[in-house]
Amino acid sequence: MLNIKKILLPVDFPIASLGVIHQAATLARHFHSEIVMLHVVTALSHAAGVPEDNGELAGWDLLTEIIREAQKQRDQSLWPELDGLTIRRMLVRGDPARAIVHMAEEEKADLIMMPSHGSTFEQFLLGSVAAKVLSRTACPVWTGTHVDGSPGQKFAVRNVLCAVDLGPRSNEAVSWAAPLAAEFGARLTLAHVTASVEFWGPGGSYVDQEWKKALVDDASQRIAKLQQDTGIKADVFIGSGDVPKVLSQAAMQTKADLLVTGCYPYGSHLRTHGYGIICAVPIPVLST
Repeated sequence: MLNIKKILLPVDFPIASLGVIHQAATLARHFHSEIVMLHVVTALSHAAGVPEDNGELAGWDLLTEIIREAQKQRDQSLWPELDGLTIRRMLVRGDPARAIVHMAEEEKADLIMMPSHGSTFEQFLLGSVAAKVLSRTACPVWTGTHVDGSPGQKFAVRNVLCAVDLGPRSNEAVSWAAPLAAEFGARLTLAHVTASVEFWGPGGSYVDQEWKKALVDDASQRIAKLQQDTGIKADVFIGSGDVPKVLSQAAMQTKADLLVTGCYPYGSHLRTHGYGIICAVPIPVLST
């Protein structure tokens, strides 16, 4: 059973983080979590409207300003979604990545939820702040979709896709994906991407059917053992080739709302593709 008591929610300003705020509200309401809404003040923040004077900054209400900006973009649903939740606002100065990692440790956060790109942290958080947070924290990190959706788009967890490389972090990914799917009554699918089974020859590319069968059979057996060991039941998706591309296809095929993966930006196999997965998959990614 998942125990998400505290969510650290780093936000950009004005509202590049709007999608992930909606997602955090959904989880917080379900798990009765406290949200620690954090904005790291930078020179770019001031340019976007955050007060520079310490006295004015102390009286500046981050949440109110974000809701006001959301309404400017015709998103009237943010305040009703946040109403009644326990939300603490925090404004700190310094390096965004260091501040987020430090605050996650200090607050003993169970989950960090943050956008994959923004405007005032950096043009692309994925290549800077989010990447550093992923590599420096032991806390699971939920990154919002890298593809902008409609403002106020309703978020729900109906289908969960869990990417497993059948390595040492697979159990950890499943230990998040399975109970999360159970909590929301969602369908769970385990996805594994094998090495490419295509080779090039005269006239184009060809599939080595024997190699494909061997890889699929091996993956099927290992996934079956994983399910037996963890005591879960799930659908199975096995593909081959480019990992981000195949997982994107799996997300669309299974109509997934969330991808859970045990990968980080560094390492081997799935981990090597951490950046590419977050960029390619048009849904939030939870890196455990």
